[in-house]
Amino acid sequence: MKVNIGSYKSWTGPYQIAEALCFWVPEVADEHGYKSKPQWVHNFGTWLATDRQGKDSWLMRLCNWIQSKRHRNISVRIDAYDTWGMDSTLALIALPMLKQLQATKHGAPHVYDSDVPQHLRSTSAPAKESEYDTDANHFLRWDWVLGEMIWAFEQKVNDDATDQFYDHGETIPGENIMDSIKRVRIDHEGLEAWQTRKTNGFRLFGKYYENLWD
Repeated sequence: MKVNIGSYKSWTGPYQIAEALCFWVPEVADEHGYKSKPQWVHNFGTWLATDRQGKDSWLMRLCNWIQSKRHRNISVRIDAYDTWGMDSTLALIALPMLKQLQATKHGAPHVYDSDVPQHLRSTSAPAKESEYDTDANHFLRWDWVLGEMIWAFEQKVNDDATDQFYDHGETIPGENIMDSIKRVRIDHEGLEAWQTRKTNGFRLFGKYYENLWD
């Protein structure tokens, strides 16, 4: 496998040009403390973006044309051995991506109460001040779901993950070493719980796949 995926192409239009031309203008904070250029800079961008009839200006059309010629560089080559164990191959890619998303995320999607433990559900959170607010467990639910996805993929890439459930230490002696029997003790209950959690982590990955963005 060889994968080369370039960064997204940024958009440059009249409003961005206006801000670049007004680089010397200091930003001002609004009532929420968010800083941005003064309104007149935005108005300058509008003037650059539209003509007298309110349609796209020649500059806007030029920016749109340039953007249409810019494409994200994507090159993916798959070798036959990549699909011998496709689940394991994908796990090697998904795991570091999930870890980075967990470390750099800036928000959280809606997570169903049925997918998380009782103490993280919206029904376990304090009452909201407004029906439009998110409950106190909103972001904690997404943290938990991401954690379960990561755990599942960690188990997948670890070839020795199930060793903890097998005990090879018991030997039933015979008349000689050749007659001795090696008995393996298996923690069936622990193995089943491990598999159930792993399967659920993959289920959550599929269910919230389209929410895996920052």
